[in-house]
Amino acid sequence: MASVFAGAKLYKNGGDGKVLDASVLEGKTLGLYFSAHWCPPCRNFTPLLKDFHAELEDDGEFEIVFVSFDRNETDLNNYLKEAHGNWYYLALGDELIQSLSAKYEVSGIPALIILKPNGELVTKNGRADVQAKPPPQALKAWTA
Repeated sequence: MASVFAGAKLYKNGGDGKVLDASVLEGKTLGLYFSAHWCPPCRNFTPLLKDFHAELEDDGEFEIVFVSFDRNETDLNNYLKEAHGNWYYLALGDELIQSLSAKYEVSGIPALIILKPNGELVTKNGRADVQAKPPPQALKAWTA
């Protein structure tokens, strides 16, 4: 994961605002969640993803990084407070947002890109798995 998030500044939703580095993601299967407060389909999917993540959170094998397409800080903060789980996010305007979007060819939101702990792509359609499978089953498929 170090190559994907080298030099990244991560924040934890509900945390103390302290900047974290990519070491918090080491050894975890990762979901990159591209979404925005202004997007109705995103606002429908985010609570599902929150519950999905919460069911797997105690195992420590799966983590989410929210990659925001919000237009301003107020919308981002409201979205994090209203609907998001206890996961990581990139600051609004972080250059990594555009680079990840281009790297994984994100053409619409919400999008959930699943990566192995080594950064290798598992699927660009994690959203379908979250909507169709119980969390342990989806994680097992992603880590197989």
